[in-house]
Amino acid sequence: MVHENMYYRMMGNTGIQVSVLSYGFWATYGIKDRLSGDKGVETAKELMRIVRESGVNCFDHAEAYGNPNGEAERIFGLALRDLQDEDPDQWRRSDLVITTKIFWGGSGVNESGLSMKHCREGLDKSLARLQLDYVDLLFCHRPDPFTPTSTVVRSMTEMVRSGKATAWGTSEWSAQQITEAFWIARSEGLEPPQFEQPQYNMLHRDRFENEYFPLYNPPYNIGTTIWSPLRSGFLTGKYLNGIPDDSRATQSGYEWLLEDLEERRERGEFEVVAKVCEFAEEKGCSPAQLALAWCLKNPNVSTILMGATTPEQIKDNIGCIDVAIGLSDDDMSRIDEILGNKPDLWMGPGGTGTRQLKTL
Repeated sequence: MVHENMYYRMMGNTGIQVSVLSYGFWATYGIKDRLSGDKGVETAKELMRIVRESGVNCFDHAEAYGNPNGEAERIFGLALRDLQDEDPDQWRRSDLVITTKIFWGGSGVNESGLSMKHCREGLDKSLARLQLDYVDLLFCHRPDPFTPTSTVVRSMTEMVRSGKATAWGTSEWSAQQITEAFWIARSEGLEPPQFEQPQYNMLHRDRFENEYFPLYNPPYNIGTTIWSPLRSGFLTGKYLNGIPDDSRATQSGYEWLLEDLEERRERGEFEVVAKVCEFAEEKGCSPAQLALAWCLKNPNVSTILMGATTPEQIKDNIGCIDVAIGLSDDDMSRIDEILGNKPDLWMGPGGTGTRQLKTL
């Protein structure tokens, strides 16, 4: 399904096209007393219909989402089965891009990490919960300091060549770790990593724009699925006047957000977000739309993971595409002035410089 108002980008060297907006299940489904059980399935179906009708084709998961027992994946599997029964054409498996990530599985000593054992067993359990024969994109959710990179590459190669995944990549690996895995694969005739899932947003830029920059070019051509584009909701401005009762910061298991918010206050980020909100009002859009549109303007962003929990949030987020199209070079320069954190490009001995990127 190609929607006239949706844009698609290539996911690295995979040949797979992904919508520039994807729907992620992290911190949304499987949460006790909120979006678990039958309530979670019905909510997932409602929101999945909205994003699919808007042209979204990519759905992001991990074995750790909704833990214990991968509840978020289970909810998606049940929701997808129902949606395929209701509208088989809209939900054709061949037209969907479904991901999962392996690293945090269970509490046992061998139920986490990137050993061949856990990669096999963890992916099998994820596929069972998702009710799928394979995933399109398989991520190593974090680097594993206890498993040699060569072992990880062989494990991921087996997952791909067994037909349980079409390609593999990484999440929050350093550029050095990704290039090491790439050249091990190339030298041994194995499958190389083809995409990375990093955090990227207005307040978290350096790694994506600077450290990873060589990876966006040949021979790597790494694709990206970026997470936390709204900095856990902070960039929407909803924390400027206190902590809303329905925010993640009030949920069990997300107490770290409260500490994070206090650190942001000390760094002066509240003042920055207030100015971002003012600029969004000037542009006639919501702060969330502006923050997402800013990410979209970077052509090295293959897709942005949305984690909205209501139809209103989803529809607002999807409106970021029109906002991105309308942002001029002068607008982007003004945003850089507001943020005050544009990374310098290291140019070797002699100093630093900046680069211009082709924008949406």
